[in-house]
Amino acid sequence: MQKKRFTELGLSPELIKAIDRIGYEEASPIQGAAIPLLLGGADVIGQSQTGSGKTAAFAIPVIERVDPARREPQALILCPTRELAVQVAEEVAKLAFYKRGVRELPIYGGQSYERQFRGLQQGAQIIIGTPGRVMDHLDRGTLKLSGLQTIVLDEADRMLDMGFVDEIRTILAQAPTERQTVLFSATLSAPIRELIRTFTRDAVPVKIEAPTLTVSTIEQTYYEVERRAKVEVLCRLIDLDDIRLGIVFCATKMMVDELAEQLTARGYSADKLHGDMSQAMRERVMAKFRKGALEFLVATDVAARGVDVDDIEVVFNYDLPQDAEDYIHRIGRTGRAGRSGRAITLVSGREIWKLQHIMRLSKAPIRRERVPTLEQVEQKRANVFFDTLRETLESGEYRRHDEWVDRLLAQGHVPTDIISALIHLASGEKPARPASAPDAPATRPARKETREPRAERPERPERPERRDPATRPSRKPSDWTRLTLNVGRDQGISPGDVVGVIAGAAKVDRGVVGSIRLSAQQTTVDIANNAAEHVIKKLSGIRFKGHELTIFAARTPGKR
Repeated sequence: MQKKRFTELGLSPELIKAIDRIGYEEASPIQGAAIPLLLGGADVIGQSQTGSGKTAAFAIPVIERVDPARREPQALILCPTRELAVQVAEEVAKLAFYKRGVRELPIYGGQSYERQFRGLQQGAQIIIGTPGRVMDHLDRGTLKLSGLQTIVLDEADRMLDMGFVDEIRTILAQAPTERQTVLFSATLSAPIRELIRTFTRDAVPVKIEAPTLTVSTIEQTYYEVERRAKVEVLCRLIDLDDIRLGIVFCATKMMVDELAEQLTARGYSADKLHGDMSQAMRERVMAKFRKGALEFLVATDVAARGVDVDDIEVVFNYDLPQDAEDYIHRIGRTGRAGRSGRAITLVSGREIWKLQHIMRLSKAPIRRERVPTLEQVEQKRANVFFDTLRETLESGEYRRHDEWVDRLLAQGHVPTDIISALIHLASGEKPARPASAPDAPATRPARKETREPRAERPERPERPERRDPATRPSRKPSDWTRLTLNVGRDQGISPGDVVGVIAGAAKVDRGVVGSIRLSAQQTTVDIANNAAEHVIKKLSGIRFKGHELTIFAARTPGKR
């Protein structure tokens, strides 16, 4: 089915503005088909799978049809579980952000009755609830359905499987006869068909066929991680296999902007692609990507539809898409022209349910993997470097420097020290771990080393020395310069972001970064004196978290 932009669906400017704020660029098939029908007042029977974007398909028309002047329930959305009720309420709140006077209220078991009483008394117009708690309020007389104009049954098949058929029939019977009835279900069993015959009027069926995935040439894996650890895990996976050309997909334009900045700050060659960019800008980015001048393209689904590059090694799903069809389009960017490809998905929280739906549609399994540790990443990179060095030696295809070696030997250096120093220089290692340490040389010195995700960090291990004590900056206040940046907590800045942008943009060792203090609108960071001027020069005027960075020396720590 041809997708439509939300601007083509006849929505109010407030809804378009809210959708743009969320970052969605186009409607999913179920949204494009159902929204115009629901806006017109028709009863609709929607049949689509979880993860198809059906919540917005019914939430947008519900919000549009609410009269803000009427302080009473005008729409009731029934959900099978409290978790889904909360999720739907959050989506409604985002979509109604610019609709003045429109209020939503979730009511479900396990939450305080008093809070729900207050919300109902204050005139919430959109009620999202579980059948059991809705019945409680009807029995108490605290919820009135007389003003109801729309009732939605979300995941009706699950509600019936959970034994809510009597509650649903009672609620539908008490609602006004002249109302709009909307039912969404993955399947249409006999009991659901009976509800449709009894409680709907000339309902219009909207069925979105689930696509079949044919991705036998693409290796698909996923990692379950906390949302806040996604950047760290993404960087670790890139470094583990030394990936040089890939696409990273995000759900919204805002996330694309943020992730592209974070990757750049960590030393990766990355740029963004989304619908808010001009055509000329998008073409420039794509030209760089095709030529290999970029390692990673961070993009939304819409922007990446025209990406046609044969050598893409990996597609990363940083966020899962709205529906399975978009997942197919995404991973189809790799494994082209008869080549094999890889698709890696990062999943957090409720995204696991969307992924399970995609897995049911796929002929090839999506294998779960454990997040690699830092030690595994370093060992893999060490092995790659060692193999390259060995192959070069065995091939004999290298220029000899016997004169240099003889001069160093004559000065008293032993062969093992000479070789270790050369490997150190060639690999871009930081100076200098103990000579006996077997740790891997880093093959990408410009990139910021990723941290251990919180779930996998050992309990306070002793931190290995990153630098020789003789070369590490001292901790005396007089040896540090305090710099002030014009961004702070209000701009979403964290201490890790500050370290990342300094290490990435200024190409300095993280050991030169000292104490970091965040306030609402600015940040102060202590930098070793010998690096302060360089950091100011490299960071002044760059884009950081969407803001032009201003940085200047404030004072030396410890001085008044």
